[in-house]
Amino acid sequence: MEAAILRLDLVDPLISGNKWFKLKHHLAAAEQAGARGVISLGGAHSNHLHALAAAGKRFGFATVGLVRGHAVETPTVLDLQAFGMELHWLGYAGYRARHDADFWLPWRERYPHLFPVPEGGGGLAGAMGCAEIVEQARSQLGVLGWEDYDCWWLACGTGTTLAGLVLAEAGQHAVIGAMAVPEGHGVESNVDALLREGSRPCAKWTTEISEYADPAKSSCLKSRPPYSLLDASLGAFAKTDAQLLDFIRSCERESGIPFEPIYTGKALLALKQSVQEGRFAIGTRLIFIHSGGLQGRRSTDVAADLRVSPPT
Repeated sequence: MEAAILRLDLVDPLISGNKWFKLKHHLAAAEQAGARGVISLGGAHSNHLHALAAAGKRFGFATVGLVRGHAVETPTVLDLQAFGMELHWLGYAGYRARHDADFWLPWRERYPHLFPVPEGGGGLAGAMGCAEIVEQARSQLGVLGWEDYDCWWLACGTGTTLAGLVLAEAGQHAVIGAMAVPEGHGVESNVDALLREGSRPCAKWTTEISEYADPAKSSCLKSRPPYSLLDASLGAFAKTDAQLLDFIRSCERESGIPFEPIYTGKALLALKQSVQEGRFAIGTRLIFIHSGGLQGRRSTDVAADLRVSPPT
Protein backbone atom coordinates (compact mmCIF):
# COMPACT_ATOMS: atom_id res chain seq x y z
CA MET A 1 0.00 0.00 0.00
CA GLU A 2 0.94 3.66 -0.28
CA ALA A 3 0.27 6.34 2.33
CA ALA A 4 0.54 10.10 1.95
CA ILE A 5 0.54 12.55 4.88
CA LEU A 6 -1.58 15.67 4.61
CA ARG A 7 0.47 18.14 6.69
CA LEU A 8 -2.21 20.26 8.35
CA ASP A 9 0.37 21.04 11.03
CA LEU A 10 1.90 23.40 8.44
CA VAL A 11 -1.28 25.43 7.90
CA ASP A 12 -0.24 28.03 10.49
CA PRO A 13 2.33 28.12 13.31
CA LEU A 14 -0.32 28.90 15.95
CA ILE A 15 -3.80 28.27 14.50
CA SER A 16 -2.53 24.87 13.56
CA GLY A 17 -3.71 21.57 12.16
CA ASN A 18 -7.41 20.86 11.92
CA LYS A 19 -8.20 23.65 14.40
CA TRP A 20 -8.52 26.40 11.80
CA PHE A 21 -10.98 24.28 9.83
CA LYS A 22 -13.02 23.66 12.99
CA LEU A 23 -13.00 27.32 13.98
CA LYS A 24 -13.69 28.89 10.59
CA HIS A 25 -17.50 28.66 10.57
CA HIS A 26 -17.81 29.28 14.32
CA LEU A 27 -15.93 32.57 13.96
CA ALA A 28 -18.04 33.52 10.95
CA ALA A 29 -21.19 32.83 12.97
CA ALA A 30 -19.85 34.94 15.85
CA GLU A 31 -19.23 37.84 13.49
CA GLN A 32 -22.67 37.47 11.94
CA ALA A 33 -24.23 37.50 15.42
CA GLY A 34 -22.45 40.75 16.22
CA ALA A 35 -20.44 39.18 19.04
CA ARG A 36 -17.32 40.92 20.31
CA GLY A 37 -15.54 37.67 21.01
CA VAL A 38 -15.79 33.97 21.75
CA ILE A 39 -16.04 31.77 24.85
CA SER A 40 -15.17 28.07 24.78
CA LEU A 41 -13.88 25.11 26.82
CA GLY A 42 -10.82 22.91 27.07
CA GLY A 43 -8.07 21.48 29.24
CA ALA A 44 -4.75 22.87 30.41
CA HIS A 45 -3.04 21.51 27.29
CA SER A 46 -5.93 22.20 24.89
CA ASN A 47 -4.99 22.60 21.24
CA HIS A 48 -8.43 24.12 20.66
CA LEU A 49 -8.10 26.85 23.28
CA HIS A 50 -4.55 27.54 22.11
CA ALA A 51 -5.68 28.06 18.51
CA LEU A 52 -8.70 30.10 19.60
CA ALA A 53 -6.66 32.40 21.84
CA ALA A 54 -4.08 32.86 19.09
CA ALA A 55 -6.84 33.73 16.61
CA GLY A 56 -8.29 36.25 19.06
CA LYS A 57 -4.94 37.97 19.48
CA ARG A 58 -4.25 38.00 15.75
CA PHE A 59 -7.67 39.17 14.59
CA GLY A 60 -8.50 41.38 17.55
CA PHE A 61 -11.46 39.75 19.31
CA ALA A 62 -11.91 38.83 22.98
CA THR A 63 -11.54 35.22 24.12
CA VAL A 64 -12.59 33.50 27.34
CA GLY A 65 -11.61 29.94 28.23
CA LEU A 66 -13.46 27.66 30.63
CA VAL A 67 -10.74 25.26 31.71
CA ARG A 68 -10.95 21.74 33.11
CA GLY A 69 -9.47 21.20 36.57
CA HIS A 70 -7.74 23.60 38.92
CA ALA A 71 -5.28 26.36 38.13
CA VAL A 72 -1.93 25.08 36.89
CA GLU A 73 0.86 26.58 34.84
CA THR A 74 1.51 24.66 31.65
CA PRO A 75 3.18 25.95 28.48
CA THR A 76 -0.29 26.05 26.92
CA VAL A 77 -1.82 28.01 29.82
CA LEU A 78 1.04 30.52 29.75
CA ASP A 79 0.42 31.01 26.02
CA LEU A 80 -3.31 31.47 26.58
CA GLN A 81 -2.61 34.19 29.09
CA ALA A 82 -0.02 35.82 26.84
CA PHE A 83 -2.54 35.81 23.98
CA GLY A 84 -4.99 37.68 26.23
CA MET A 85 -7.49 34.89 26.93
CA GLU A 86 -9.39 35.27 30.20
CA LEU A 87 -9.43 31.93 32.03
CA HIS A 88 -11.93 30.41 34.47
CA TRP A 89 -10.98 27.13 36.15
CA LEU A 90 -14.06 24.92 36.59
CA GLY A 91 -12.60 22.07 38.62
CA TYR A 92 -13.37 18.56 37.42
CA ALA A 93 -16.99 18.24 38.54
CA GLY A 94 -17.75 21.65 37.09
CA TYR A 95 -16.24 20.67 33.78
CA ARG A 96 -18.18 17.40 33.64
CA ALA A 97 -21.35 19.50 33.81
CA ARG A 98 -20.59 21.02 30.39
CA HIS A 99 -23.16 18.72 28.74
CA ASP A 100 -25.96 19.79 31.10
CA ALA A 101 -28.79 21.70 29.45
CA ASP A 102 -28.31 24.76 31.66
CA PHE A 103 -24.50 24.83 31.63
CA TRP A 104 -24.19 27.89 29.44
CA LEU A 105 -26.84 30.01 31.19
CA PRO A 106 -24.61 31.71 33.82
CA TRP A 107 -21.81 32.21 31.32
CA ARG A 108 -24.08 33.81 28.76
CA GLU A 109 -25.42 36.12 31.48
CA ARG A 110 -21.89 37.04 32.49
CA TYR A 111 -20.60 37.42 28.92
CA PRO A 112 -23.63 38.38 26.78
CA HIS A 113 -21.30 39.90 24.18
CA LEU A 114 -19.44 36.63 23.57
CA PHE A 115 -20.34 33.79 21.21
CA PRO A 116 -20.19 30.27 22.75
CA VAL A 117 -18.22 27.65 20.83
CA PRO A 118 -18.47 23.94 21.77
CA GLU A 119 -15.55 22.08 23.30
CA GLY A 120 -12.89 21.38 20.69
CA GLY A 121 -14.64 23.53 18.10
CA GLY A 122 -17.20 20.76 17.65
CA GLY A 123 -20.76 20.78 16.40
CA LEU A 124 -21.93 20.86 12.82
CA ALA A 125 -20.13 24.15 12.17
CA GLY A 126 -16.84 22.50 13.12
CA ALA A 127 -17.57 19.44 10.99
CA MET A 128 -18.51 21.50 7.95
CA GLY A 129 -15.27 23.42 8.26
CA CYS A 130 -13.36 20.13 8.31
CA ALA A 131 -15.24 19.00 5.20
CA GLU A 132 -13.05 21.47 3.30
CA ILE A 133 -10.01 19.29 4.07
CA VAL A 134 -11.17 16.84 1.39
CA GLU A 135 -10.89 19.38 -1.42
CA GLN A 136 -7.54 20.54 -0.12
CA ALA A 137 -6.20 17.00 -0.35
CA ARG A 138 -7.71 16.32 -3.75
CA SER A 139 -6.10 19.44 -5.18
CA GLN A 140 -2.68 17.98 -4.32
CA LEU A 141 -3.10 14.47 -5.72
CA GLY A 142 -1.27 15.40 -8.90
CA VAL A 143 1.89 16.13 -6.90
CA LEU A 144 1.83 12.49 -5.78
CA GLY A 145 1.05 11.18 -9.24
CA TRP A 146 -2.23 9.79 -7.88
CA GLU A 147 -5.46 9.99 -9.83
CA ASP A 148 -7.48 8.85 -6.83
CA TYR A 149 -7.18 7.41 -3.32
CA ASP A 150 -9.03 4.73 -1.37
CA CYS A 151 -9.41 5.92 2.20
CA TRP A 152 -8.53 8.37 4.94
CA TRP A 153 -6.85 7.69 8.27
CA LEU A 154 -6.88 10.19 11.13
CA ALA A 155 -6.82 10.56 14.89
CA CYS A 156 -10.18 11.17 16.59
CA GLY A 157 -10.83 13.06 19.82
CA THR A 158 -14.50 13.97 19.46
CA GLY A 159 -14.95 12.71 15.90
CA THR A 160 -15.80 16.15 14.51
CA THR A 161 -13.07 16.11 11.85
CA LEU A 162 -14.00 12.56 10.83
CA ALA A 163 -17.67 13.55 10.48
CA GLY A 164 -16.69 16.44 8.23
CA LEU A 165 -14.70 14.12 5.96
CA VAL A 166 -17.55 11.62 5.77
CA LEU A 167 -20.01 14.38 4.87
CA ALA A 168 -17.70 15.74 2.18
CA GLU A 169 -16.94 12.31 0.75
CA ALA A 170 -20.64 11.40 0.50
CA GLY A 171 -19.74 7.75 0.15
CA GLN A 172 -16.92 8.01 -2.36
CA HIS A 173 -14.08 6.98 -0.04
CA ALA A 174 -13.81 5.31 3.36
CA VAL A 175 -12.80 7.28 6.47
CA ILE A 176 -11.03 5.46 9.31
CA GLY A 177 -10.71 7.09 12.72
CA ALA A 178 -8.10 6.03 15.29
CA MET A 179 -9.66 7.08 18.58
CA ALA A 180 -7.48 8.87 21.13
CA VAL A 181 -10.05 7.97 23.80
CA PRO A 182 -11.26 4.48 24.76
CA GLU A 183 -14.50 3.10 23.38
CA GLY A 184 -17.54 4.28 25.28
CA HIS A 185 -16.45 7.92 25.44
CA GLY A 186 -19.09 9.06 22.98
CA VAL A 187 -17.10 9.40 19.75
CA GLU A 188 -19.42 7.16 17.74
CA SER A 189 -22.59 8.81 19.03
CA ASN A 190 -21.16 12.27 18.33
CA VAL A 191 -20.21 11.29 14.77
CA ASP A 192 -23.62 9.78 14.09
CA ALA A 193 -25.37 12.86 15.49
CA LEU A 194 -23.29 15.17 13.29
CA LEU A 195 -23.99 13.06 10.21
CA ARG A 196 -27.73 13.12 10.90
CA GLU A 197 -27.61 16.86 11.45
CA GLY A 198 -25.62 17.25 8.26
CA SER A 199 -28.70 16.03 6.35
CA ARG A 200 -26.98 13.34 4.36
CA PRO A 201 -27.78 9.66 4.78
CA CYS A 202 -24.91 7.82 6.40
CA ALA A 203 -24.40 4.48 8.08
CA LYS A 204 -21.37 3.11 9.84
CA TRP A 205 -19.79 0.23 8.00
CA THR A 206 -18.47 -2.24 10.55
CA THR A 207 -16.74 -4.73 8.26
CA GLU A 208 -13.01 -5.36 8.25
CA ILE A 209 -10.78 -2.54 7.07
CA SER A 210 -9.56 -4.62 4.13
CA GLU A 211 -13.09 -4.89 2.76
CA TYR A 212 -13.58 -1.17 2.29
CA ALA A 213 -9.96 -0.27 1.56
CA ASP A 214 -9.95 -2.60 -1.44
CA PRO A 215 -9.94 -0.54 -4.67
CA ALA A 216 -11.68 -3.40 -6.46
CA LYS A 217 -14.77 -2.75 -4.33
CA SER A 218 -15.01 0.97 -5.03
CA SER A 219 -18.51 0.53 -6.42
CA CYS A 220 -19.64 -0.37 -2.91
CA LEU A 221 -18.15 2.85 -1.60
CA LYS A 222 -20.40 4.86 -3.88
CA SER A 223 -23.53 3.13 -2.63
CA ARG A 224 -23.07 3.86 1.06
CA PRO A 225 -20.70 6.21 2.88
CA PRO A 226 -18.44 4.11 5.11
CA TYR A 227 -16.55 5.08 8.20
CA SER A 228 -14.95 3.01 10.91
CA LEU A 229 -13.54 3.68 14.37
CA LEU A 230 -10.85 1.76 16.19
CA ASP A 231 -9.40 2.19 19.67
CA ALA A 232 -5.87 3.60 19.51
CA SER A 233 -5.93 5.10 23.03
CA LEU A 234 -3.65 2.57 24.79
CA GLY A 235 -6.37 2.37 27.44
CA ALA A 236 -6.82 6.03 28.37
CA PHE A 237 -6.73 9.51 26.90
CA ALA A 238 -3.19 10.96 26.90
CA LYS A 239 -1.69 7.65 28.07
CA THR A 240 1.72 6.87 26.57
CA ASP A 241 4.16 4.01 26.83
CA ALA A 242 7.71 3.21 25.77
CA GLN A 243 6.64 1.55 22.51
CA LEU A 244 4.69 4.62 21.39
CA LEU A 245 7.46 7.08 22.27
CA ASP A 246 10.12 4.90 20.62
CA PHE A 247 7.92 4.68 17.51
CA ILE A 248 7.49 8.46 17.36
CA ARG A 249 11.24 9.01 17.73
CA SER A 250 11.92 6.50 14.95
CA CYS A 251 9.37 8.12 12.62
CA GLU A 252 10.78 11.56 13.25
CA ARG A 253 14.34 10.40 12.53
CA GLU A 254 13.30 8.77 9.27
CA SER A 255 10.89 11.42 7.99
CA GLY A 256 11.84 14.67 9.67
CA ILE A 257 8.13 15.17 10.46
CA PRO A 258 7.26 15.94 14.10
CA PHE A 259 4.42 14.07 15.79
CA GLU A 260 2.87 14.24 19.26
CA PRO A 261 1.84 11.24 21.39
CA ILE A 262 -1.77 12.14 22.18
CA TYR A 263 -3.31 12.10 18.69
CA THR A 264 -1.08 11.81 15.63
CA GLY A 265 1.53 9.51 17.14
CA LYS A 266 -1.09 7.03 18.33
CA ALA A 267 -2.95 7.19 15.02
CA LEU A 268 0.23 6.51 13.05
CA LEU A 269 1.18 3.60 15.30
CA ALA A 270 -2.30 2.11 14.86
CA LEU A 271 -1.91 2.45 11.09
CA LYS A 272 1.44 0.65 11.15
CA GLN A 273 -0.06 -2.17 13.20
CA SER A 274 -3.02 -2.51 10.81
CA VAL A 275 -0.67 -2.73 7.83
CA GLN A 276 1.46 -5.35 9.58
CA GLU A 277 -1.69 -7.37 10.31
CA GLY A 278 -2.48 -7.41 6.59
CA ARG A 279 -5.74 -5.51 6.97
CA PHE A 280 -5.26 -3.51 3.77
CA ALA A 281 -5.51 -4.75 0.23
CA ILE A 282 -2.45 -4.57 -2.01
CA GLY A 283 -2.41 -1.32 -3.93
CA THR A 284 -4.43 0.67 -1.38
CA ARG A 285 -3.72 4.40 -1.41
CA LEU A 286 -4.39 6.09 1.90
CA ILE A 287 -4.27 9.71 3.09
CA PHE A 288 -3.10 10.16 6.68
CA ILE A 289 -4.08 13.48 8.25
CA HIS A 290 -1.48 15.16 10.42
CA SER A 291 -3.88 17.17 12.57
CA GLY A 292 -1.26 19.29 14.32
CA GLY A 293 -1.37 19.57 18.09
CA LEU A 294 2.40 19.92 18.34
CA GLN A 295 2.17 22.69 20.94
CA GLY A 296 0.90 20.06 23.39
CA ARG A 297 4.25 18.26 23.24
CA ARG A 298 5.72 20.87 25.54
CA SER A 299 4.32 19.34 28.73
CA THR A 300 7.21 18.41 31.01
CA ASP A 301 6.97 14.62 30.79
CA VAL A 302 6.41 14.45 27.04
CA ALA A 303 9.09 17.03 26.28
CA ALA A 304 11.61 15.06 28.34
CA ASP A 305 10.66 11.75 26.75
CA LEU A 306 10.78 13.05 23.18
CA ARG A 307 13.53 15.59 23.79
CA VAL A 308 11.63 18.41 22.11
CA SER A 309 11.95 22.15 22.50
CA PRO A 310 9.07 24.62 22.65
CA PRO A 311 8.18 26.08 19.25
CA THR A 312 9.41 29.60 18.56
